[in-house]
Amino acid sequence: MFQLDVRDNTSVIQFIEKLINEAGQIDVLINNAGVGITGPIEETPEEEIKAAFETNFYGPLRVIKAVLPLMRKQKSGLVINITSIAAYMGLPYRGFYSASKSALDITTEALRMETKQFGIEFTNVAPGDFATNIASGRYHAPLIEQSPYKKDYGNTLSLMNSHVDTGKDPLEMAKAIYKIVELNNPGVRYKVGDFMQKFSVFLKNILPGKTYEKMLMKHYKLK
Repeated sequence: MFQLDVRDNTSVIQFIEKLINEAGQIDVLINNAGVGITGPIEETPEEEIKAAFETNFYGPLRVIKAVLPLMRKQKSGLVINITSIAAYMGLPYRGFYSASKSALDITTEALRMETKQFGIEFTNVAPGDFATNIASGRYHAPLIEQSPYKKDYGNTLSLMNSHVDTGKDPLEMAKAIYKIVELNNPGVRYKVGDFMQKFSVFLKNILPGKTYEKMLMKHYKLK
């Protein structure tokens, strides 16, 4: 294992150099680094928004840019970007997390087409809630006593944390990743997790926007 900070381009370059010296080539890149961020959009500090994008979006891009010259030279390679079910919808009080993962998802679509000529494959894997430690490292905008969002944000925060605590076994995600690595021609994106979370993406594609919005608000107990 080598140290890597995806927020630091020098760290990324040094990591790739060490890896090449050790292994000689890179066949698969899995961009799994990610941080959570919650809060009312109006009240979330700009520096925290930028910090989330540094890890969730710009971080993977730095690593991708570092490995692409090698994969082009090899005329092969697979890049798996870990996004989120949240990337498919603007979740209340998780808007910036949704946005950062959605940006990675859409960028992956473009990268697939740009790099196919070099024999490189790109795909997205969007997990639902898994029992990991993401909540402990997540930035929470503080619950401000006089805030007009205090009640709804507080309730939503408790609900989000309970979803992670009761999430699925991360081993299921690992097995899904392994299957994708073994494929000859991976798809554009995959969803892994609870049936209802995956089904929610399907519903968004077929329901009128306002109908879907009402369902989300009911789920998060918002008026």
